[in-house]
Amino acid sequence: MAARPGTVLGSARFREVYRTRHAYVAGSMYQGIASTDLVVRMAEHGLFGFFGAGGLSLARIGAALDDIGRRLPPGAAYGMNLLHDMADPDLERATVELFLRRDVRHVEAAAFTRVTAPLVLFRAKGAHRDAAGVPVAARQVLAKVSRPEVARQFLAPPAPGLLAALVAEGALTRDEAAVAAELPVASDLCVESDSGGHTDQGVALALVPTLRRLRDRAARDTGGEPVRVGAAGGIGTPEAAAACFLLGADFVLTGSVNQCSPQAGTSDTVKDLLAGLDVQDVAYAPAGDLFEIGSRVQVVRRGTMFPARANQLHDLYRRHDRLEDIDARTLSTLERTCFRRPVAEVWEDVVRHYRDTGRPQITHDAAHDPRRRMALVFRWYFAASTRAALDGAKDDTANYQIHCGPAMGAFNRLVEGTALESWRRRDVDAIADLLMTGAADVLAGAGARTASHPPSS
Repeated sequence: MAARPGTVLGSARFREVYRTRHAYVAGSMYQGIASTDLVVRMAEHGLFGFFGAGGLSLARIGAALDDIGRRLPPGAAYGMNLLHDMADPDLERATVELFLRRDVRHVEAAAFTRVTAPLVLFRAKGAHRDAAGVPVAARQVLAKVSRPEVARQFLAPPAPGLLAALVAEGALTRDEAAVAAELPVASDLCVESDSGGHTDQGVALALVPTLRRLRDRAARDTGGEPVRVGAAGGIGTPEAAAACFLLGADFVLTGSVNQCSPQAGTSDTVKDLLAGLDVQDVAYAPAGDLFEIGSRVQVVRRGTMFPARANQLHDLYRRHDRLEDIDARTLSTLERTCFRRPVAEVWEDVVRHYRDTGRPQITHDAAHDPRRRMALVFRWYFAASTRAALDGAKDDTANYQIHCGPAMGAFNRLVEGTALESWRRRDVDAIADLLMTGAADVLAGAGARTASHPPSS
């Protein structure tokens, strides 16, 4: 029997490892926007999705794992996001330990600028040799990357010092570390370009071939199964997915388009807004979790003032050493528009948050470091703006922070006048099938046109 259209695109090995009928993944979206409903729906329809664990407490991540475990049969294919937090490495370690206790087998590593010990622990735990002595990883790491120097770290085995330290503390056995030393940190690289959320504003036409060549070189040097290279960002039409496969992608990963689905864990107000976007209705703003170093995210511009206000906060942080150096008029404007309360109350909220989450030392130290205190106050705005959007706060739409790329507008134009024009009918599996079967048709059509018009000699 002939394979269904779209199922033959990309890497057969990827489909086998991730137990999915398409070389396609629904990527994580933080704060549970990539929800348990999304993960379960994908798995029930023979597809793969990552839960958006980034920004959630350990208790909420544990509750999500409980929910998935109740609704899916044992061994069902799904994954969890691991979002790097350079300001709180202890939380990253605790999250990995939770994943290991719950026997999570797939992690999507996002926002990593370097390979960390917790990530190595996840990858190495359970590593062993098969009957032929070939090293085998029990756990898969799909790493989102957009820079070659970061990709190189994921394509190589873990640093010996990291493995030795994990063995010394008893987190890994010597055998696990020895096997992990022969395996790349990542099983899969996903090249992010022009995506929603964290992005380096990369261009897929340049990045995908470049990182594929890095992968090929690393595979020649180390031997073993090559790391699979996929593509994400800007994939809102079959033509975009087809272009990724033409560039040599082993799989594609979508994000923004899934945020406007019944399964997405955000408010109906946000989904109504997303369903009306066009391709130009996004902009870049500072990232709240990497605020101090100036990392940027792509967000919705239409219908919200968040990009302008977030950029203003980062400009103030860059120009001043403490809150007290900001002129009174500007500070008053921030209190009225961004914070919607006095700065002193914002600081009280920050102190309360870190105290309640068991990290009081962060604000204790910042109380004696004016610049750090300013950063924490400004970062409060990013958390509040995200929460306003997730909750659909009607009185605070101007501050909605909604991570999104131009793929959303492209998808809206694609489904205009069809049954999927309403987001309430855009189930995540329907989105996947539309994009992948459409991509197969695009590539088949391109092949036919090439065959009928061969290049002149």
